[in-house]
Amino acid sequence: MPFVWNFPLFTIVLCLFSGVLCMMLRGRTARNYTIVLEAVLIVMVSAVLWYTYTAGSAFTYSMGEFPAPWGNEIRAGCLEALIALAFLIVMLCSVIGGWRFTALDIDESKINLYFSILNLMTAALMAMAWTNDIFTGYVFVEILTLTSCGVLIAREIGRTTLAAVRYMILNLLGSGLFLLGVVLLYDLTGNLLMVPMHEAIEELWAAGQGIAPLTLAMGIITIGLGIKSGLFPFHYWMPDTYGMATPTSGAVLSSLVSKSYIFLLIKIVWRVVGLDIWREMPVARILFVLGICGMVAGSMSAIRVNNINSMVAFSSAAQIGYIYMGIGLGGPAGFTAAIFHILGHAVTKSLLFLTTPRLAEVSGDSLRFKDLQGSGYRAPESGAFFMLAALSMIGIPIFAGFSSKILFGIAAADEGGWRFFVIMLALAFSTLLNILYFLRTVIRIYTERGSTLTRPVIDMPGGVKWDYVLPAAVLTLANLFLGLFSWAAVDVIEKGLGMFF
Repeated sequence: MPFVWNFPLFTIVLCLFSGVLCMMLRGRTARNYTIVLEAVLIVMVSAVLWYTYTAGSAFTYSMGEFPAPWGNEIRAGCLEALIALAFLIVMLCSVIGGWRFTALDIDESKINLYFSILNLMTAALMAMAWTNDIFTGYVFVEILTLTSCGVLIAREIGRTTLAAVRYMILNLLGSGLFLLGVVLLYDLTGNLLMVPMHEAIEELWAAGQGIAPLTLAMGIITIGLGIKSGLFPFHYWMPDTYGMATPTSGAVLSSLVSKSYIFLLIKIVWRVVGLDIWREMPVARILFVLGICGMVAGSMSAIRVNNINSMVAFSSAAQIGYIYMGIGLGGPAGFTAAIFHILGHAVTKSLLFLTTPRLAEVSGDSLRFKDLQGSGYRAPESGAFFMLAALSMIGIPIFAGFSSKILFGIAAADEGGWRFFVIMLALAFSTLLNILYFLRTVIRIYTERGSTLTRPVIDMPGGVKWDYVLPAAVLTLANLFLGLFSWAAVDVIEKGLGMFF
């Protein structure tokens, strides 16, 4: 067995070990250790990506002594490696870029615990990327839920406590539904590993047996993961969850946690159910409709709020709608567009959540639009990065957001019929709404302050803030890469989806 085959397991085990180790370190030491760990993991995952892409095949190996159907398996293809790499890069940039606010928002005696939770969260993200059995996916879904509440409540203000309780209740509901769906699938197939489960489902479907309970199981699983990821109409927990957390937490929750649930659903659709069966299920059609509704409803909610963090959070609901719309289409082109949008949204949304608190910092610590007026001049680096991220969200050419919308258009053309017109209309209307609230915000932060001053304004000390500029620049370059060289990412995605069979 080539040594590189061990790297997926290492990414999980090292993060679990680091979660315990950081509890014994001092706050700043725990941060530095986490940064080094993330850098090492990026190297490992990059090696896995290169190995699987050049080999043209994935590799799978069992964990422990238990045979199928109860065993645990790790599977690594170029798509899993690409997702894991994107997650690690965003996590590293979020830790570095949000450190100053982490030190301000969290009690010094608890910072090491915060990084302990982040490392456990990273372990869960890696496990959900690599797992090849559905029950292990459930286990790490629960770990991800608990760690998400931990990084949210770490900023001890009353609003985050309320947000954490609400987030926990809804996520436990989603987890319970997901587990119920897993139990139903196990009862139908007698397996937990994805490949044997898929073979059993194909036999049942071909024989016309168990169609109703199988549809019910996938419906329950989809609803459970939809609740956890913020699918319309379950998206109203987002503003408090993302907007009230410390910037690092907001960045990873919006960019990584919600996307990991969606990627797990994609793996279940491809490797457990199969595309042919998925396209025949009413679940896919319902998901398509809910995705389009989310695109519109999220943007409409973003227009109505007067707080920049709430606006960015509601825009996440709209972008989640894009992804579910692609999954609901059911074809390879729709899934390719959805996965590409996961990558583009991850690097863009994390940049926005790292940037908005710096604009507020020079505006009397206010996130209200009227107090942010002119903040782009007082914090020039933050204003520039926010503008670039906003242009991507709108869908301006050369940015990742534009490439995403092109891919969704191609997927719509492949489908043809009424879906083509519905998707193109939804894309056009959603883009118009994005222009209304993102371009309005850019104009606001680059408009000289008028007579609406309600808080004292401070000018930040001069000099480049490298702890923020470097990770923000990396995220921006990743966005531009996805926009200018989208063909490279699409090639890896399509090759990785081909390895799913």
